[in-house]
Amino acid sequence: MTSNTGQTLVALLTGAIIGAGIGILYAPDKGSNTRDKLSKEAKKTQKKLNQQLKETTHNLSEKAQTARVSFEEKLNETLSSASYKADEILLAMEDKLEALRKQNAKLQIDSSKGKTTA
Repeated sequence: MTSNTGQTLVALLTGAIIGAGIGILYAPDKGSNTRDKLSKEAKKTQKKLNQQLKETTHNLSEKAQTARVSFEEKLNETLSSASYKADEILLAMEDKLEALRKQNAKLQIDSSKGKTTA
């Protein structure tokens, strides 16, 4: 869309310049009238360009805002998912650690029984 707007602006400017040049060459009016007409046309063209610039700026701003919100949502989803996975890993490690403690306690009991019988 931005390239279309740029092409439109270039076409508008080109048309205005060509029209002004032809108007000057074939103008039946006095020079002062022609200058007034050119001035009016230049002001109209400037207003159109300013309006298109405002619209393009507004559209780009909206798209940037939408992209930022989308990025933040995806980032929050990713962080939430990563946090959930980290919690699962910690719980699994705690369970494994508890199992190893029980196994170690059992081995110590078995070892101490073996020493007392020897």
